[in-house]
Amino acid sequence: MAHEELPVPVFASLEPVYGDDSALEEVQLRFQGLKSKFSEIFGGHPEVFARAPGRVNLIGEHIDYEGYSVLPMAIRQDTIMAIRKRTDGEKFLRIANVNDKYTICTYSADPSQEIDLKNHKWGHYFICGYKGFYEYVKLKGIDVGEPVGLDVLVDGTVPTGSGLSSSAALVCSATIAIMAVFDVNANISKKEVAQLTCECERHIGTQSGGMDQAISIMAKSGFAELIDFNPIHASDVQLPAGGTFVIAHSLAESQKAVTAATNYNNRVVECRLAAIVLGIKLGMKTKEAISKVKTLSDVEGLCVSYAGEHGHSDPLFAVKEFLNETPYTAEEIEKITEEDLSSIFVNSPTSLDVLRAAKHFKLFQRASHVYSEAKRVHAFRDVVLSELSDEDKLKKLGSLMNESHHSCSVLYECSCPELEELVRACRNNGALGARLTGAGWGGCVVALVKESIVPQFILDLKESFYQSRIDRGIIKNGDLGLYIFASKPSSGAAVLKL
Repeated sequence: MAHEELPVPVFASLEPVYGDDSALEEVQLRFQGLKSKFSEIFGGHPEVFARAPGRVNLIGEHIDYEGYSVLPMAIRQDTIMAIRKRTDGEKFLRIANVNDKYTICTYSADPSQEIDLKNHKWGHYFICGYKGFYEYVKLKGIDVGEPVGLDVLVDGTVPTGSGLSSSAALVCSATIAIMAVFDVNANISKKEVAQLTCECERHIGTQSGGMDQAISIMAKSGFAELIDFNPIHASDVQLPAGGTFVIAHSLAESQKAVTAATNYNNRVVECRLAAIVLGIKLGMKTKEAISKVKTLSDVEGLCVSYAGEHGHSDPLFAVKEFLNETPYTAEEIEKITEEDLSSIFVNSPTSLDVLRAAKHFKLFQRASHVYSEAKRVHAFRDVVLSELSDEDKLKKLGSLMNESHHSCSVLYECSCPELEELVRACRNNGALGARLTGAGWGGCVVALVKESIVPQFILDLKESFYQSRIDRGIIKNGDLGLYIFASKPSSGAAVLKL
């Protein structure tokens, strides 16, 4: 049976998830701490644990929501959740965190409750999973009885605001914890869970594309995954020997949900407008383009056909021909679409927020990034599968990562000064390639580094990027390991009955 058709695994010990090396002891202490904190807060023991990892995207940024494949790997940092059903009839969800920075959140057990997006709380991510679970069982006709109270304790090691998907790790671990406590997890495939958790996270108001949830659920130890969408499918990608990925935090926080209207969702809207305009210019009827075209992948075929008529094969040929490099005003786009932008996006409140916040729309740049980045993902996998020596593979992968960063920075404009400085520092200290990873506007860089120089590379980066920030008190010297670390591809989500 294909990997994604299997259910999320259930284990009775930690070794299958975390391996049995020196890190296991640390994890055992973490789970013991979680158990004792649970009984301290709620009394008694959790029924079950669930865990879901963060991820680093190696290449393929801001294209999952456009329908294109991406190439992430899971990292060892994860979110663990301890959960139990309440038996005293109290219909409350109580969500606590081992980190005192996050205060306990209490919600009713009503699955139809709305999430208050104006009042951003960390517990909302659990409610995303809770709402999604009940929507799923209702759709599938699974009887889980009346809603009951739940006690939940969370322990996360994925740094927040880092672009490493702390939010997806929390939503995924919440969803599978709820499935496990209601005993329905055995009949649901990883593919369905990945799809469901992507829909869950949209309750928080970001129009996410599904990469973060798919890799968190479907990752395998030792492999990156090429993830395709519609339908979701994961193919193992074995990275060449001799290279390691180092993840380094720029210390600028990326607040995806908070800045969605001007940053993340703004790009989703610009891409849809670029796709609609291309569709119309390439011969679609205006009404049809507006109703049918949702993403740039929907009009790629038309772009490629047009390019073919002129002796080319690249969709970028049509982009250069039909989209202006200068930014468009709303009025200029409305002339082409013959319809108000607000009526095009009438069913998407988050997109209407974007229209209210936007001054202009850069359609040429966004489409150019998406089409070129989609090609780089497949080029990356082709290099891995090629007959080249490991040494040559690593060099080629590094240069694809560098090209990707340039595109994210210049065409998609999702970088920031701290990310630019950190990417330069990585390359100056011997990285074969370095790029921003995750949504951008802060968060992390991923650098491909020869395994033999990793310790020296981390020391040099401390010197050239972090030391001045330690001196200014932005981070503590002792916490540096949280902000820069090497990672091999780690395992995906699991339920633990310990």
